[in-house]
Amino acid sequence: MASTPMDLDRPERPASATLNIQRSIPGPSGASTNLSEVIANYRPTKLFKREDLKDGRAIPQVQSIDYNDDGDLLMTSNADETIQLYHVKEGRHEKTLLSKKYGVKLAKFTHTSSSIIYASTKQNDAIRYLATHDNSFIRYFEGHEGPVTCLAVHPGEDTFVSCAQDNTVRIWHTQTKNWQGQLNLKGATLAAWDPSGKVFAVACPSAGTVLLYDHANFDKSPFGTIDVIEQCRNIDTANLNKGWTKLEFSNDGKSLLIGTRGNGHFVLDAFDGTLKAYLHKPNGGTRRLVPGEVGSSNGSGGQGSPLDSSGECCFTPDGRFVLSGSKKDVLVWDTRAAPNEHKVLAPTYTLPDKREAAVLAFNPRYNFFATADQELLFWVPDPNS
Repeated sequence: MASTPMDLDRPERPASATLNIQRSIPGPSGASTNLSEVIANYRPTKLFKREDLKDGRAIPQVQSIDYNDDGDLLMTSNADETIQLYHVKEGRHEKTLLSKKYGVKLAKFTHTSSSIIYASTKQNDAIRYLATHDNSFIRYFEGHEGPVTCLAVHPGEDTFVSCAQDNTVRIWHTQTKNWQGQLNLKGATLAAWDPSGKVFAVACPSAGTVLLYDHANFDKSPFGTIDVIEQCRNIDTANLNKGWTKLEFSNDGKSLLIGTRGNGHFVLDAFDGTLKAYLHKPNGGTRRLVPGEVGSSNGSGGQGSPLDSSGECCFTPDGRFVLSGSKKDVLVWDTRAAPNEHKVLAPTYTLPDKREAAVLAFNPRYNFFATADQELLFWVPDPNS
């Protein structure tokens, strides 16, 4: 796996030098960097090229990006049925894991960095639990009868939620192969945990709602329902009950982000469900398909067969900013800024790059984020800006 020097990653730097990455939130092991001071200065720093591809094969699309709890490892799942691991601070490729028999998408770290879960794309719709040190399976989580559309890992426990096109949402614990609970909901759904782990949300695009469940009483009816159609009908009629790509709570638990493939994303109040802001994307969304969309392909990932989206937007760890990929450039919104009278908020900053950012994720511990379409790109603040 080769990397291309870009901007800050100059060839004259020693091979052992690390990227300009500092703690983005206070921590005992390092300095704290206020994101508001550097958010406008992020630049693409290192591009990883897939030089392991032979025989002129097309470069596969990256389907998802995830970080371990400590933020020092980054993982991608790829359309060529591989999982790629990277060391963040050293800016290098760590290893390649193969899943040729079952395929792979939506790969997520558990709370042990040496084990991951991911959804299958071949043979069946099971979720695989894998030890990364020797590429051996620990357990299969079987039960879904349709492609998995979302995996959401509990922030502090070995529990996760899965959503699938079989009209079910299931709750699992990694120590047993049997699901702990099941919700019967219509359509391809998305899920997210609040930062306390006491609540999880399920987005139901076909109904235009987000359902809020008490983790301790998930077998009961949701304790809250957010009516996205009612809240956002005057903003974006095209994506009120379709086109949703991402569901995420902010780390302060106050806001809920619904990413869409349309001309903007919705930021809602996590307590009363009211619309805080519509994050307008001037150039629209990426070319990725919506989870569950007809025509989704998990093949070679060429430009003629786009993958479904695992989300191109997210909150920063401080909960203040939202970043989003697009057909070019990365867009940044300051959610503390006042939207206009129609609740529309224009991007606060545009971080320039000519490549499409079809998937995007911000590091939970360091001032670092990554984007990808067919190749992975590391972003850090430019110290000279």
